Amino acid sequence: MIPIKTESAWKGTSDCRNCGIRDMVLFADLNEQDFGMIHSPIDDLEFRAGTTLFAESTAAMGIFTLRTGMIKLVRVTPDGRQRIVRVLRPGDVAGLEALATSQYDSDAVALTDISVCRIPLSVINMLGGSSARLHRRLMEKWQHALKEADDWLADLNFGTARQRVAHFILKMRNQADAQIATLFSREDMGAMLDLKLETVSREVSALVREKVIDPLDKQGRVYRILDLPALQSI
Repeated sequence: MIPIKTESAWKGTSDCRNCGIRDMVLFADLNEQDFGMIHSPIDDLEFRAGTTLFAESTAAMGIFTLRTGMIKLVRVTPDGRQRIVRVLRPGDVAGLEALATSQYDSDAVALTDISVCRIPLSVINMLGGSSARLHRRLMEKWQHALKEADDWLADLNFGTARQRVAHFILKMRNQADAQIATLFSREDMGAMLDLKLETVSREVSALVREKVIDPLDKQGRVYRILDLPALQSI
């Protein structure tokens, strides 16, 4: 695992009451009495793209609420290949499985520069036992995570290469502007779709030639969807 230099990433203790995405994250339903029970610090951290937050099978110390950026969850298959099982976006929680198993079941790697809140397991366990609101929120997040994982498997690992790429672009549409899709390296896309890098590049290029999508940057990471019905019909 790539070591995290916490002293350089730490931006202070999070102010959960005034969080800009509080309605999306775990503590949305907490009241002042609940906040008063939080004694361990909840760290506000920033990491560069490529940083590993935690590794598969390692002991869990906390969970991470994603505030900005994207995180990929990676597992190694029995034959040694890396498979991306899910991509997290703002409001998602990394490491929820640790609440049941006390260890992480995948690698969590920053796909982009990210900012997260690291919440100690002791805080979650204490509040989960005393706050019905947080317990309900945890169960909702857990159910959402399971559904997302199932949807990724169903939508992105079956069908032709063209269908997989099209479905992936649809999933990666911007939450604020559904005409914009943010992708990432073709290698990562291949690991997610179980396709070769060359196949992913060929299918993306074909969609550009057909004027279904249009690149907005030189790196080929951000695209405008020009023909949504065509993309949905693939």
